[in-house]
Amino acid sequence: MPVTSCFQLTLAIIKPHVVKNPIATQKIRELIIASNFKIVKFKRKLISLPEAEKFYDEHKRKFFYNRLITFMTSGPSDMMILTKENAVKDWRDLMGPTKVFKAQFEAPDSIRGKYGLSDTRNATHGSDSVDSARREIGILFPEFNIDEWYLKEEQLFRLNKLSFYEDKFIHVPIDR
Repeated sequence: MPVTSCFQLTLAIIKPHVVKNPIATQKIRELIIASNFKIVKFKRKLISLPEAEKFYDEHKRKFFYNRLITFMTSGPSDMMILTKENAVKDWRDLMGPTKVFKAQFEAPDSIRGKYGLSDTRNATHGSDSVDSARREIGILFPEFNIDEWYLKEEQLFRLNKLSFYEDKFIHVPIDR
């Protein structure tokens, strides 16, 4: 049975077209920090075809599936496990609406409002629930044990007993 806490974990992805733009990537990183997220894990990597197919399996029968898979495997993405209270909702609010034109009109200062190009190239991804975050983190961070994190590190993140390494874009717990 999963351990529960006041801090949530969520998966955040900065998509390939944004990662190619270092200024946009830096602005998004600054927004993440300014919004009081803590970065539990970070990696920049090319999502493999099997990872993308598993990650987007729920969309397999939809018209945009092939376009989405092709795009998400077209270049490196920045992948992060973020944490804070209400991390799932707060990250989704920061990203803005999934549909870019809606984001540009309703939330022009959101990440998708500023950096999204189309509904596929909408700049970022964020888990839509705690359960989705668990599933998605398991696919892209298979080495990360969520339950172990809650047992051993969550309290240190909640109490802000952390060091931030800007060059690696990660928060690391300070030794007890």
